[in-house]
Amino acid sequence: MRLPQPTKGTPLIAVVGVGWSVFALHTIGVLGAPNDPLYDTWIYSALLVTAVAACAARAVTSETERLAWGLMATGMGAWTLGDMYWTVELASRPSVPVPSVADGLYLLFYPLAYATLVTLVRRVASLAQRDLWLDGVIGASCAAAVAIAISLPAFNAGGGGTLEIATNLAYPAFDVVLLVFVMLVFGLSGWRPGRRWTLIGVGLAMMAFADGAYLIQAAQGTYIEGTVLDLGWPSAALLVALAAWQPSKITAPADGTDRRLVAIPVACGLVALAIVSAGVFADLSDKAVMPALISLLLVTVRMGMAFREGQRSMLLNQRDALTDGLTGLPNRRALINDLARVTARAMANEPWVCVLLDLDGFKAYNDAFGHPAGDDLLSRLGQRLAAVPSPRGTAYRLGGDEFCVLDVAATLDCPALVAASRAALAESGEAFDVTSSAGCVAIPDDATEPSDVLQLADRRMYTDKGRRSSSAGHQSRAVLLRILREREPDLHDHLVGVAVLAVAVGRELGMIGEDLDEVARAAELHDVGKIAIPEEILLKPGPLNADEWAFVKRHTVIGERILGAAPALRPVARLVRSTHERFDGEGYPDGLVGDEIPLGSRIVTVCDAYEAMVADRPYRVAMTPDEAVAELRSHAGDQFDPKVVEVFTRALARREPEPLTLA
Repeated sequence: MRLPQPTKGTPLIAVVGVGWSVFALHTIGVLGAPNDPLYDTWIYSALLVTAVAACAARAVTSETERLAWGLMATGMGAWTLGDMYWTVELASRPSVPVPSVADGLYLLFYPLAYATLVTLVRRVASLAQRDLWLDGVIGASCAAAVAIAISLPAFNAGGGGTLEIATNLAYPAFDVVLLVFVMLVFGLSGWRPGRRWTLIGVGLAMMAFADGAYLIQAAQGTYIEGTVLDLGWPSAALLVALAAWQPSKITAPADGTDRRLVAIPVACGLVALAIVSAGVFADLSDKAVMPALISLLLVTVRMGMAFREGQRSMLLNQRDALTDGLTGLPNRRALINDLARVTARAMANEPWVCVLLDLDGFKAYNDAFGHPAGDDLLSRLGQRLAAVPSPRGTAYRLGGDEFCVLDVAATLDCPALVAASRAALAESGEAFDVTSSAGCVAIPDDATEPSDVLQLADRRMYTDKGRRSSSAGHQSRAVLLRILREREPDLHDHLVGVAVLAVAVGRELGMIGEDLDEVARAAELHDVGKIAIPEEILLKPGPLNADEWAFVKRHTVIGERILGAAPALRPVARLVRSTHERFDGEGYPDGLVGDEIPLGSRIVTVCDAYEAMVADRPYRVAMTPDEAVAELRSHAGDQFDPKVVEVFTRALARREPEPLTLA
């Protein structure tokens, strides 16, 4: 059964509007005589009953807000009954007892209305009940202090006992509590509360104004029934009832960490502090100071809770900043922090070991099975690696397929820790084989600074990756390099130079793992297609003619086909194809422009050009390194990538002394 939905306009609303208008005209003296029962009793009561019925109807027809509007209907019903009791039993008496049954029914409205607001906010904004209730109590105590401080002089002037004064003060105090709560919701919504909460706020503000004005006038003996002041109560009730049929969504609810959540308690604390100060330095009744002190105490508790939540949130943020989201292992930032601590205290009698590991074969696994499967594999391997170090050690994931282990050397020496780490990071199946390469550094024997530890471990890991010959890709690469060396013996030194420079530039550009390895392999094999070019063309001392040049231009495509025959070298083949593209799009074979050229290819292009310029050729003598760098810079932006040229010059200035080992 589909329940009725809120409507924006009905004949009933029109009738209620007419009734309210008639009563409003009466209060300003246009219709009826003063104290006319038709207006002051029947129409007034009919408006209140209509508001109760509207809230009750909303409770019956709503599945999600039944409790909230049922509470509000009950509270308004108690208020209406109290008003009827006052009209029938008390209005004609020369002296009205305070408190009375009517006061009890009137005041019953407030806790039920507050429970309604809490229920509505908890459903829409999902706020913590504990914080909301505490904020409400803080607002109540502060409101009571303000009400007593402002109203007590007027009530004392009008006479009355303590119980009567307390009853009269309860109205403005509870009104302010509700308004404080509504303002909290306004703040939570980013001050865009929507129609429902705007109507509730206006209605409760109107009620608070009417209650306050009535109590002061009653205490001073100036209240007259049937004036504009009497319009405030039915107007407030109708506005709240109309809010029941508005959309419930708050535009921008804030989460529990929003600073606006503490704005109202802080404001209440400042008001309470002002009242306490007035009690100390001015003539202010202790009846106002006591609730102000309670408010200050509760604000202190609330701020303590907020501080604890802030600390917990900060710790969670710090943990997230130091943790890899995929594997749950500490990340690179955590490793840097731990290395700083370890290198600062590591001594010869208590050395540490840092092992940097990079997966081999993971990229092929990712390409074959997809990124979700790759993430699952990384997560499994990370959990295995976490069990390798001792309780004092830690395993890390540095990003991509790169891991690290930091442990006390007394637990495992370098070879043993490397072997255990590799075993944890190995997984194979029918169509894949994932292993790892490793670089191990002893602290403080090999290095004493965190950056030096990582750089040395990275170099050793890459050297290990280059020396390993178990993979089909490595074997294919070795065969091709041997063919090139047999055909052109001097080519070996050129390949070594290009590869070493390419690795250095790749590192400067932030490349790691298999991406860096592919650049090195492409640098080694970028000329493999030249085995199909006749020697008389390659070694021709003079310029090439058009046909010969067209023949030479085919060597990158031929190289791609040769390398693509080995599945493990297909990523390298794609880089080799583009090693003679130009940054301005005038290169070959595809005429790629700028960033369309793979970064690895742009790196190899610069490094190959430099090595060619500083070597003797049949048709020219070698340039000096400075002349070669100047030539690169002069063609940056047309032939070469300017960024790569700039990084190349920096890498060249600190060229690594350790040679790259080629099989």
